[in-house]
Amino acid sequence: MTRQTFVLPDLGEGLTEAEVVRWLVAVGDEVVVDQPVVEVETAKSIVEVPSPYAGRVSELHGAEGGTVAVGSPLISVESAPVEAEAAAETYRQEERAGSGNVLIGYGTPEGADSGRRRRPRATAPEAAPAAPPARPSSVPRVTSPLVRRLAREAGVSILGITGTGVDGLITRRDVQAAIDAAATPAAPEAASRTGLEVAVRTPMSGFRKAVSTALSRSRSEIPEATVWVDVDFTELFELRAAAKAAGKPVPGLLAYLARFTVAALRAHPELNGEVDTTRDELIQYAGINLGLAVQTDRGLLAPAVLNAHLLTTAELDTEIRRVTEAAREGRATQAELTAGTFTLNNYGAFNVDGSAAIINHPQVAILGFGRVIDRAWVVDGELAIRKIAQMSFVFDHRVCDGGTAAGFMRIVADAIESPASAIANL
Repeated sequence: MTRQTFVLPDLGEGLTEAEVVRWLVAVGDEVVVDQPVVEVETAKSIVEVPSPYAGRVSELHGAEGGTVAVGSPLISVESAPVEAEAAAETYRQEERAGSGNVLIGYGTPEGADSGRRRRPRATAPEAAPAAPPARPSSVPRVTSPLVRRLAREAGVSILGITGTGVDGLITRRDVQAAIDAAATPAAPEAASRTGLEVAVRTPMSGFRKAVSTALSRSRSEIPEATVWVDVDFTELFELRAAAKAAGKPVPGLLAYLARFTVAALRAHPELNGEVDTTRDELIQYAGINLGLAVQTDRGLLAPAVLNAHLLTTAELDTEIRRVTEAAREGRATQAELTAGTFTLNNYGAFNVDGSAAIINHPQVAILGFGRVIDRAWVVDGELAIRKIAQMSFVFDHRVCDGGTAAGFMRIVADAIESPASAIANL
């Protein structure tokens, strides 16, 4: 028998490690080429990693809840020499085709002209599909990444927790009970800078470290400027209320803001791009992947509505709801999490009025909206109560000046303040 070890590939996010969420196979199981063998959680999402080898699983490198570094052993498989050579040849063909790894969904796409082909899965002749191999009873069942993160950050091992959910599933309540039970007074630690005792030390998660790196890079590389304007949302609210009263489907408020943002980006395409510092060039994209700042239990993400420029307001509404929900549940795709060309931020959802947001590098601008509140407003020389919100715009001064930024903002603001005429001309 030949033993072959598959190392954790680069998952395409520039990360150095991933957390083992759940093993899909156990030692002794038979696997085929491209069969998913483990779920891993990166800083952005949960993905299944397939095996490039066929044979019997001889070792799983890494426990559930632990981390594995990119390039470190992930799983070992034993197979007959002929089978091993066939699997190795498949792997070499993948690499020659231009993909540095064999992770499904990453590297060279199957439809590319590189000639990449995936070896068919092995099937038993004249037999019904086999049920997935039973997992050892000693392996705890934890399906929620939020529950795993809670345990990891508290330093509690899930191996010692008895699940109270269906079929022994470990729930958030189970983890919290284990955390409370393990809590013991710690020896006070003095912080040299302040002279105060340290109450808590919380290790930064892989996600938080990735966010920290991205935000620091944005601040250090981008010469940004911020402008604000107060916008009257009254007519947009009335338009939506009238449609609802007539029994018509009414897109969410964010869908309208997305539609108006897309229109403004068409008029100012330099804001829908990035700066190529290696070639000293300004890039503009032909389409618009509209990113949306989404607060999740894992932190802030910016999944994108891909090809937003091709969608109607109603279609934008549907996609916005889908991608934001997928991001919160850890199901957003790699493309949705990384392909955004411009970001829309609704920080008004947190009941705040304004914000000078940080640009989502390598993008060159971000548009944000604060909460909509009733304010005294002068309309045609008369004082009235109107629904007003602050709109802020942060842009990279390398790609445009204040005049371009103001022009972009006025397109969005004017559409919000006169939505009926704006929609008619879109």
